[in-house]
Amino acid sequence: MALKGLDIFKLTPKTNCKDCGNPTCMAFAMKVASGALPIEKCPHMSAEALATLGEATAPPMKSFKVGELSLGGETVLARHEKTLVSKTLYAVNVCDCMDAAKQDEVIAKIPTVDYERIGERMYAEFVNVTHCNDKSVDEYVALINKVKGLNRALILNVTCPTAAKAAVEAAAGTNFILNGATAENFAEMSAIATAANVLLGVRADSIDALHEVVEKLEAAGNKNLILDTSAATIKEAYANTVQVRRAALKDEDRTFGYPSIVNVAALANGDAHLEAALMSLFTCKYGSIVVCSEMTYAKALPLYGLRQNIFTDPQK
Repeated sequence: MALKGLDIFKLTPKTNCKDCGNPTCMAFAMKVASGALPIEKCPHMSAEALATLGEATAPPMKSFKVGELSLGGETVLARHEKTLVSKTLYAVNVCDCMDAAKQDEVIAKIPTVDYERIGERMYAEFVNVTHCNDKSVDEYVALINKVKGLNRALILNVTCPTAAKAAVEAAAGTNFILNGATAENFAEMSAIATAANVLLGVRADSIDALHEVVEKLEAAGNKNLILDTSAATIKEAYANTVQVRRAALKDEDRTFGYPSIVNVAALANGDAHLEAALMSLFTCKYGSIVVCSEMTYAKALPLYGLRQNIFTDPQK
């Protein structure tokens, strides 16, 4: 449960030194309690006080960086309540199940949508590199080496620990997420992600099962996670994504206090119009990263305009 201003004030130095930029320690404590300032803004807090307050005063959703890309850190469900922190990012999917010509076609199209709108670069920030278990590890590594030339952040979408280990080695030198921890392989995948110092994507067959896997990963000491809320149906994927965010922000369930990935390419199944609609839906409703089959100007122009409207600070 979040601490009140008075609880935080009791652990401050109470010197009113103004080094934090506030006139008094009480004013500082109240701002920390409201989420306006981090506790570390006070340079005189003891290590014991920081340890006591750090977790309690942290945002309900953890924030991460993948290179220069920001994920998570949200404190509200809607932009009119307060500023939304991290804009939805987009990934284009490419799979080792595609033949070489199709892979090359998908990869070649990714950099073609890249433009500026009102001072902000609009492009697909990630490439979602998917491994099919009936393909060899060498084929997956070869695909990763192709994609690395784009200089985009990668999502290594792989559930086989052997392939994941090879993929992580192949992706060295790039910014990436390893997405593929399940109830069956989470220990091995966590070890691989921890050794590489990267975010680990977690998935499960149901939202309850997802909660259990995250609990196990946290108990093992891994809290560098992103939740894959994708599902077999649009209804289930939407419910998963909304419930995870509401649980974190409204119910203060820190087990679900992580960013999310939603794969709309799988849900749309080749229907470009449906895919565009789903990308808009999950931009509005809590997809931290939305995976699509391709990014075209027909999708990008309305989509990035929508994103920019949602993630513009309403207080400015």
